[in-house]
Amino acid sequence: MDRKLALVTGASAGIGAAFARIYASHGYDIALTARRTDRLEKLAEEIRLRHGVETLTIAADLAEPESPGAILDHLTAHGRVVDALVNNAGYGVPGGFLESPWTTHAAFLQVMLTAPSELAHRVLPGMAARKFGRIVNVASLAGLIPGSPGATLYGATKSYMVKFSQSLHLENQGTGVHVSALAPGFTYSEFHDVNDTREQISRSAPEWMWLGADEVAAAGYEAAEANRPICVPGAPNKAIAAAVKLIPDEWALALMASQGPRFRGKV
Repeated sequence: MDRKLALVTGASAGIGAAFARIYASHGYDIALTARRTDRLEKLAEEIRLRHGVETLTIAADLAEPESPGAILDHLTAHGRVVDALVNNAGYGVPGGFLESPWTTHAAFLQVMLTAPSELAHRVLPGMAARKFGRIVNVASLAGLIPGSPGATLYGATKSYMVKFSQSLHLENQGTGVHVSALAPGFTYSEFHDVNDTREQISRSAPEWMWLGADEVAAAGYEAAEANRPICVPGAPNKAIAAAVKLIPDEWALALMASQGPRFRGKV
């Protein structure tokens, strides 16, 4: 195929769906993967009709260790390679660390940390050989600020994604492969509905802290094209990320201890 292909994980809604539409608008064929087949098929049809590109859908659960390989094998069987990878799939586990069994945390780490790392490892050699590639790792503002009580592993995995992206960015300088971490704050999507924190977050986070999924994805796309290692969309989020670098760690941690329960719940 003459057109490049973008693979988007967690593509059934929110930031993932927005990324799929953006890459399609720039002439990429799109491979969509998520658990919800009906959502994928609906989005695939929309993209085909609007942008005239090829779409492939792959129903997969990244909590299953074999899924990254199976997804890429599916694309290989269709004669396609990945030119752009958007590691977007993710969710949150609300509550304190001991409120959930280890099996829940293990599945979370597989989705949030292992699967995106494996996908990047599998597609990078081909990108380097073709001297073109784009990898966007969707992190979070939570990965740039101190940890807070509740949703214990979320910020930790997002911090990993930031550092992982920065390292890959440096390793691939001059190769034609661009790697960026996208670190949004509160974003209008289904994220808080899935983990049943919508009501609490809506009460706690003022409207000026929120961005739309389309705006966030557009910022991430532009950052990858410009080969910027990290993108924090939105002026309030940029200010927060800058502020935590300036204040002493113990002050920042005390602030998270007092304010964290507003957004994460009591633990």
